[in-house]
Amino acid sequence: MTEIVSAYPHSYYAATAHSAPERPPLNGSINADICVIGGGYTGLNAALTLAEAGRKVVLVEQNMVGWGASGRNGGQLHSGQRRDQDYLEAAYGKETARRLWDFAEEAKALVLGRIDKHRIACDWQQGLIHAAHKPQFNAEEAAYAEKLSRDYGYDRIETLDRQELARAIGTDVYFGGIRDKGAGHLHPLNLALGLAKACEAAGVTIHEATPAVKLTQRSIGFIVETPHGAVEAADVLLAGNGYMAGLDSEVDARVMPINNYILTTAPFSEAEADKLIAGREAVSDSRFVVHYWRLTKDRRMLFGGGETYSPSFPKDVAGFVRAHMLKIYPQLEKVKIDHAWGGTLAVTQTRLPHVRRIKPGLYAASGFSGHGVAIAGFSGHVAAQAMLGDSERLDVMSQLKTPKFPGGRLLRWPILVLAMSWFALRDRL
Repeated sequence: MTEIVSAYPHSYYAATAHSAPERPPLNGSINADICVIGGGYTGLNAALTLAEAGRKVVLVEQNMVGWGASGRNGGQLHSGQRRDQDYLEAAYGKETARRLWDFAEEAKALVLGRIDKHRIACDWQQGLIHAAHKPQFNAEEAAYAEKLSRDYGYDRIETLDRQELARAIGTDVYFGGIRDKGAGHLHPLNLALGLAKACEAAGVTIHEATPAVKLTQRSIGFIVETPHGAVEAADVLLAGNGYMAGLDSEVDARVMPINNYILTTAPFSEAEADKLIAGREAVSDSRFVVHYWRLTKDRRMLFGGGETYSPSFPKDVAGFVRAHMLKIYPQLEKVKIDHAWGGTLAVTQTRLPHVRRIKPGLYAASGFSGHGVAIAGFSGHVAAQAMLGDSERLDVMSQLKTPKFPGGRLLRWPILVLAMSWFALRDRL
């Protein structure tokens, strides 16, 4: 059994998190209409949608609300799916690609709408820049911005040449890019905590320190067993993402956890921050193993970079990420690092989410591949809508191919390492 923890891992987010009530573990048996397994964006948004529709929802979380990727990620809210519209059109046709674009716009609106409705203080800041790390990618970025405007009516993007980009992000190592005014960034753990508060106000029962250890189907519904109790429910949502291993073999085969790392520096003055990111946008680049960064509300550089594919984190996370940051901002060599942490997210082979009705009454939503601030919550919302009788969005998302990782449980890790090493090499060429 995975170790249960009762405190958030060290991070900038944990250090600046809002207070939250104690949510005791489940002790005994309880009945519900729906049991949600996982207290991240997926599970919380699903639970909120269901509770607002009058359903009795019990959510069980192995550790604490937002303990996983939802409380440790880079905080960037992107437009679109994890794969671009060119890929989606080629793979699924223009009609489905259009629906997926619309879903991604709905996903952003869901996040911002719930922030507004429930008055969630999570430092929302508009604007996201995507930087081209190779010269040939600059023309591709400009062409893609034109495509989104022409074919999808999305007019929130503007192109940046190399000089404009350098002025915007305080470094000249990139070759141009785009600024998306319809995207942005936020404090991810405070978003999760705010969603949990909204869930409880709507009637959701949340049990922390309550891992689901076994799932058993009955003639009507399911029993979710935990160390000290059980939830009997008609429907179940598997929403544990990178922490879901062992409950369903089909999800395990298609969704794989990987680790990513982030640091924050000591705070900068306003003048120093203006020299880094004058417009306070978030930034990400065109590498397959992406670098991403932004300034926090208190003007710290929050920088993410580097992945590992083993269960353990590097011994020196700060040094691991700092090496990536200094390639982009060598002027920060003497800046103090105040926080550094790792987190586990989940990927699929295609980098598209695995959102399914596995069997009647059993749903899964995971594998957001670094795009989860928008898509994870929306996927939970979509699963909830299907439980409420509207499966139109779920039917579309179920078309997304998420093949099994080759090699099975024993060999998929080394195969993934080989593949990701090749992509990392391609980033450097």
